[in-house]
Amino acid sequence: MYHYFEPAALTNPAELVTEVPARLNERIHEGSLDLSAMSSFAYGMASDRLLLLPDISVSSRGEVKSILLFSKEPIESIVNRTIALTNTSATSVNLLKVIMTKFYEGNPDYITMEPELESMMENADAALLIGDHAIKASWADHDYYVYDLGELWYRYTGHQMTYAVWAVNRSYADNNGDAVKEIADAFYSSKTASLRDLAPVVKHAVQHIGGSEAYWYAYFRNLVYDFGENELQGLQLYFRYAHELGLMEHEVQVDLWNENKLIRVTE
Repeated sequence: MYHYFEPAALTNPAELVTEVPARLNERIHEGSLDLSAMSSFAYGMASDRLLLLPDISVSSRGEVKSILLFSKEPIESIVNRTIALTNTSATSVNLLKVIMTKFYEGNPDYITMEPELESMMENADAALLIGDHAIKASWADHDYYVYDLGELWYRYTGHQMTYAVWAVNRSYADNNGDAVKEIADAFYSSKTASLRDLAPVVKHAVQHIGGSEAYWYAYFRNLVYDFGENELQGLQLYFRYAHELGLMEHEVQVDLWNENKLIRVTE
């Protein structure tokens, strides 16, 4: 989304802020960011104050390859055991809780730890890792069972799963429709350009994370970067399950921004 995104080229002045995901979530919640990428769960927590941008997300139809549960035993055997959670992603943590309770009828004990696989496994029967930590752990030589949460979600629901979205504060969108449109179009153009030629993105990943070019081409081609009807249905189901389990305090009404007009989505 960002590789070809150039704020300096926008006619409406904009500043690109780089922070860890948790801090971006906090800043758009508190109003110090007008528009941001954010985790799906964080969007749900503040959906009454935010609008989703259409056509862009980080989603998967099946495997996501970077949200992984490592387990000492088959998953059916640890549904009431102890699972160590990463401390870096509310969306993934709550997706795991939905999967364990809704699909496996389990009630594990959860502990939160730094994302280091072996230390997590010293204290638990299974461990959830996301992002670079999950990818690097998947490359390591170990005997753990490995479960991809995107694949489990798709297996039991038949829906895609959306992990990250782009959202804009309603008050900002109401008064700055032209700026929101220009930024949304720039993100969409960057996405399109990157998918047309993944080589620069793959090269960056190899240099900064490791692995082979073949791995990263497969990884990036596997993800879904759209946000349309399929992604919306999966996200709404995720929010409904999260609310039913008490993970989300309120029911989430998903509202989309489009050309400075509110599109209210009903199930």
